[in-house]
Amino acid sequence: MSLSSRWEARVHEAVQHFWQTREAQSGRQGKKSGARDAGLRTAVTGGKQLDGFVELVRDYLEETGVNKPSIYCERTIELPGWYRAEKQWDLLVVVEGCLIAAIEFKSQVGSFGNNFNNRTEEALGSATDLWAAYREGAFAPSQRPWLGYVMILEETEQSLRPVGVSEPHFKVFEEFRGASYARRYEILLTKLVRDRHYDSVALLLSSRLEGVNGIYREPSTELSFAGFLSALLGRALSFVKKE
Repeated sequence: MSLSSRWEARVHEAVQHFWQTREAQSGRQGKKSGARDAGLRTAVTGGKQLDGFVELVRDYLEETGVNKPSIYCERTIELPGWYRAEKQWDLLVVVEGCLIAAIEFKSQVGSFGNNFNNRTEEALGSATDLWAAYREGAFAPSQRPWLGYVMILEETEQSLRPVGVSEPHFKVFEEFRGASYARRYEILLTKLVRDRHYDSVALLLSSRLEGVNGIYREPSTELSFAGFLSALLGRALSFVKKE
């Protein structure tokens, strides 16, 4: 499965926007106040790095038949939860009061040891909360919504080298033994899809040096961005056509 040259170019542009925005925000922060967050947090706290991906998905849906008023990605992006009052998603598709799709866009640059577990807990928590809310009728009369997740991970020596495991009481599952953080993300996201926590997930790896030119790679065909877009579009259009 592959994207047309036009949409493939948009993915490269989104990767480029991600890295260029991080670099610009890191340079700008603190110029007015004289204060800067420590380390990579100067880029993280700026936000908007993933806007290129959000806009790509929005435009793809619009140009392939989903009406623009049905797509929300800047305002009114809250959904009720079961374990919390509400959560903001990055992109929603809502047609005539029915929730069609909800998507989360995430990234990780550096701090792999600290943040991998945080991202794991966030992804699992968001999905668990949404499915519990759906079970309890929060989105009625919606059919089962489509849930998506996009991750862009920094490709660097630190994210690619094997990581040790701690086993003071019990053995870890074999697939994690000697796995890098990049491989751990691949394992995590594959399991999230196969266990039906998410309907489709995309994983993109990109280095800081090459990413400013839009270069990226996909470690798994099962987690490709083309497959993600195709699955989302199929779900959205099947519902819209019925309406």
